Amino acid sequence: MAKFFVDESAISGGYIYIEDGDFKHLTKVLRHRIGDVIEVSDSQVWEYKGEIAEISSDYAKLKILDKQKFATEPKVKVTLYQGIPKASKMELIIQKNVEIGAVRVVPVFMDRTIVVEKGNFHKKVDRWQKISDEAAKQCKRGILPKIENSCTLKEILPELKKDYDLVLCPYENEEDKTIKDCLKEFKEEVKADSFTLEELRVAVIIGPEGGFDEKEIDFLVEAGARLATLGKTTLRTETAGMVAISMVMYEMEL
Repeated sequence: MAKFFVDESAISGGYIYIEDGDFKHLTKVLRHRIGDVIEVSDSQVWEYKGEIAEISSDYAKLKILDKQKFATEPKVKVTLYQGIPKASKMELIIQKNVEIGAVRVVPVFMDRTIVVEKGNFHKKVDRWQKISDEAAKQCKRGILPKIENSCTLKEILPELKKDYDLVLCPYENEEDKTIKDCLKEFKEEVKADSFTLEELRVAVIIGPEGGFDEKEIDFLVEAGARLATLGKTTLRTETAGMVAISMVMYEMEL
C-alpha cells in the first residue's frame, strides 16, 4: 500500500487532500483510481488510511477510514552527526540510517574531512533530503527525517550540551567501553524509571574517513560525549553510524 506525507493543513472535515507532486505521483506514476486505499502521515503524530473519493485536475480527495498514532516510529529519538565523507557515501549513510530509525541527520565538516565547501553545498543537501524522503516512504516511517544544512564540529558543541540526554561518540582509540556499557551507565545514572523512552534524545557522532582529530575528541568529551568502541575491527565511516544506531535501537527499543 502506498504511503504519502502531508501537512496538517491538508486534513479537514474527515478528508485528506493530496496535491502538487504527490498528486502526480499518485495518479500518473502509481495510477491510483477512485476507491483505492492509501496510507497518509501528517509527519507529526497521526497516520491515516484513506479511500480516494475524488480525483480532479490538480488534487485527490481521500475519505478518512482510519486514524491511529504512529506505530512504526522508534520511541527513542536519535540524531546522527556525520563527518562528511567523499563521493556518494553520504547518500548510502542517509538512506540506511533513516531506514534504521534516525530522526535527523546533520552533515558535519571536521578537521579530517576531505570534501571542501565550495558555496553550493546546499544542492547536495537538497538531494540528500530527497533520498531521506524516499527511504522514509519505502520503509513506512511516520515522519520524514530532516537532513540539516552542513556545519562545523565547533558549531554543534552547544546543542550537544543542551539538546540531548545522551551523546555517544564511537572512537577507534576507545578499547574498553562499548555502546552497551554507555547505555547501561546512563540508565544507572538517571535511575531508569525517571524518564520514558518517548523523552529520550540521543546524539550519535561519527567521524569522517580519516577519523577524529584528538583535539576534536577533547571538545566532544568536554561537551558531554561518551566515547565507545564498536568492536575489535575499525569500521568505515559509512558503516559506523548504522552499527551504532542499530545498537541503540536494540538496547533501548527491543
